[in-house]
Parts: sequence; C-alpha cells; structure tokens
Amino acid sequence: MDAAHAPVAPDEQDQQDQQDQQGDTRTGGGRVQALERAIALLNAVSASAPDGRPVAELAAECGLNRATAWRLLATLEHHGLVERDPAGNRYTIGSAISRMASNASVEGLIRRSHDVLERLCQDTGETANLAVAGRLGLTYVDEVVPPAVLSARWLGRQVPIHATSAGKALLAWKAPGEVDALLSGPLAGYTETTHTDRRALHAELAKVRAQGYSVSVGELEPQLYGVAAPVLDAGDRPVAVVSVWGPRDRVPESRFAELGAQARQAAREVRERLAPGV
Repeated sequence: MDAAHAPVAPDEQDQQDQQDQQGDTRTGGGRVQALERAIALLNAVSASAPDGRPVAELAAECGLNRATAWRLLATLEHHGLVERDPAGNRYTIGSAISRMASNASVEGLIRRSHDVLERLCQDTGETANLAVAGRLGLTYVDEVVPPAVLSARWLGRQVPIHATSAGKALLAWKAPGEVDALLSGPLAGYTETTHTDRRALHAELAKVRAQGYSVSVGELEPQLYGVAAPVLDAGDRPVAVVSVWGPRDRVPESRFAELGAQARQAAREVRERLAPGV
C-alpha cells in the first residue's frame, strides 16, 4: 500500500474528525470550514498541474490528515472537480472545472472577437463564425452573416468535431492524447468526403498544422465548403476557432488559400486581444 493511501492513526483521525464536527458549521466571518478545506485542496491540486499530486502531499500542504483530505477529494472527484489517476493515485483538476472556466470565458471571448468576425465577413463576402470545443463536439458561439446572403444559421449548434473545418483546426493543435479523447468511438460519416478513417484524419491534421488552416469540402453537408484557423493561447493551445464558409459555388477550392490566409489573420487578431503582446 502506498503512502498516499496508508491507514491513518486512530487518534489522529479521531482528533480531526472531532474538529470537522465542531468546525464544519461556521468559522470566523461566517465561512464554512469544510468548504474552505475543500477549496484549499482544489488550489493545491491546481498548483500541481499538469502532473498532479498524491493525497499525502496535498494533505500535508493543506494542514489536514490524510483521512480528511481523502474524504474531501473523493467528494470533489464525485462532482468532477478533481480527477484521480488510478495508476499513480495522483489528483488533477477535473473536467467540471474546465467547463466552468470555459463558460465564464466564452462571453468575454465573444465581446473581444465580434468586430473581427464582422470585418472578416465583409472582406470575404461569406459567413464568419467563432467556435469553441464542448464535451460532445464543437459549438458555434458567434456568427456574422452577409446582409444579402440567405444561409443556414449555425449559431448555438453543436457539430461533430471531425467533420468541419473548425473542428479539424482545433484538433490539429491538440496533443495526441486529447485528440484521441475527443474522437472516442467510431467516426461517423455524413457525406462521401467525411473522414471516417482515423489514419487519414491524422494525416490531414498534420497537413493542417503545417499550413496553418484547415478546409472542409462538403464533409458535414455536401454543398458547404469552408476554411478555419485556430485562436491560440500563449502556449500555442487552441482556445477557439475562426471559420469562413459558404455554398460550394461561392467558396470553391480555388479560394481556399486566400480565405485561409484571411482566417489566420482574423485568428491572430483575436489572440492579440485575448493576450496582448503574445
């Protein structure tokens, strides 16, 4: 048995349990002690990213015995706030935290990028979108449509991540393990050009990263063609995707290079607004 999960001495556990019962109601200022301990553990787990830390180290840093720390971490894990690696018994920040941060940041992302999308739409004459990754695919969170163009509205829609230019732009800058997690299960085919073979998709993702933008040749809907470029953070990780798309007769493959360059420039502008000087 490793040290992280070794039994706690009865007197040590009883003493902290008694403190828990006495202090879990309110502390100074009306704060809840158990919640403060859980928050301290969350902060300690966050500071250990990306490798994580075992319960013994987290307990020591937060001034808790291992039994109390283990119970709090188990509760946090149940709610998706932390994750435990069964192999190394190390705790890392959970997916629920990432979703909370993502939801809070999307509104600010839209505010900072909307006029960039407006210019991109005006310059290209086509629909411009901003998309972010979700648990089950890609979601379009902002959209600007040319005034004289009748087209389907994608705002708020969630689409499969492997079958759009925006999804492939995001995947191309993800780590291999993250790509595999996002593409769990069979790759569904929507048209004759949808990638359903993982090897072929990974080959295209390498090409996308080399040229800086992705393309879609009717891979979700046969008549819709488009290009996309990622908005990267300071660590070159994708936080969003800018895309331009339209019907095949207006967005033929002969326009891909031009539109790709415009999408890349728009993505760089959004990045600069999110993190000036990056």
